[in-house]
Amino acid sequence: MIKAGIIGGAGYTAGELIRLLLNHPDAEIKFINSSSNAGNKITDVHEGLYGETDLVFTDELPLDEVDVVFFCTAHGDTKKFMDCHNVPENLKIIDLSMDYRIASPEHDFVYGLPELNRRTICQSRHVANPGCFATCIQLGLLPLAKHLLLNGDIMVNAITGSTGAGVKPGPTSHFSWRNNNISIYKPFAHQHVPEIRQSLKQLQNSFDSEIDFIPYRGDFARGIFATIVVRTKVELEEIVKMYEAYYAEDSFTHIVEKNIDLKQVVNTNKCLIHLEKHGDKLLIVSCIDNLLKGASGQAVHNMNLMFNLEETTGLMLKPSAF
Repeated sequence: MIKAGIIGGAGYTAGELIRLLLNHPDAEIKFINSSSNAGNKITDVHEGLYGETDLVFTDELPLDEVDVVFFCTAHGDTKKFMDCHNVPENLKIIDLSMDYRIASPEHDFVYGLPELNRRTICQSRHVANPGCFATCIQLGLLPLAKHLLLNGDIMVNAITGSTGAGVKPGPTSHFSWRNNNISIYKPFAHQHVPEIRQSLKQLQNSFDSEIDFIPYRGDFARGIFATIVVRTKVELEEIVKMYEAYYAEDSFTHIVEKNIDLKQVVNTNKCLIHLEKHGDKLLIVSCIDNLLKGASGQAVHNMNLMFNLEETTGLMLKPSAF
């Protein structure tokens, strides 16, 4: 059994991670650290887990008793932790924050997008889990980058559920504001754009175009639905073959002939992609569950790869399609 610890256990991503690990046949949760909830039952915070666990939060850090630690901490906190603690040399780490997503000589974290870096992840001790928007958008673009077809500006519109804003209430996540409402935020300047650019350049070194990304806040709890437009003269049939070939060995990313909707992926670790051509414009529709494929499900996927397990272990989840 893989012995797992979780640091930062009170948020939405931690709650989903706990749920997945409790039902994972090859993993066992040894501790869930949350200084603000130490001594409280996990079910006091994550009420959907009644009947599944008697674990309690702790403020202790028994790092020498686990094989892997997941960081579900606020951005900036993982790096502070790594700088201030003696982390065992053989401890595997999966960081769900954005602290180590950008490659640097100052750290050895591998960017944890399995559809891009599967082999490297399998051999790594430290993995930086991608951002939710970044996952959805990259999966829509990677096959084009592999074939050097990203030679103009990329237009992206993507809408996310309220869980993407985290568990702490705020003016734009309050029900009375979010209900029957829609808004944009951080247009052209979202924090996930640098990691998207990094991945595209990994496959297409010549990529130097703009990524014009407009994020939307949606009137729903979970999921990301992205529409991406690029220009290309390549015929749709050829493009579909490129996408199917690129994702042929991937268990969770699927090319769908019919148009897709968000409910097909919510509560799963899947990414669905639909492709259309309108003249020289290629429309790519990509959707994921922001808390699973965009966060905790992808983290467990990375754990499976790091410990040489079948990548779908513990992740064969049913969508809440009705």
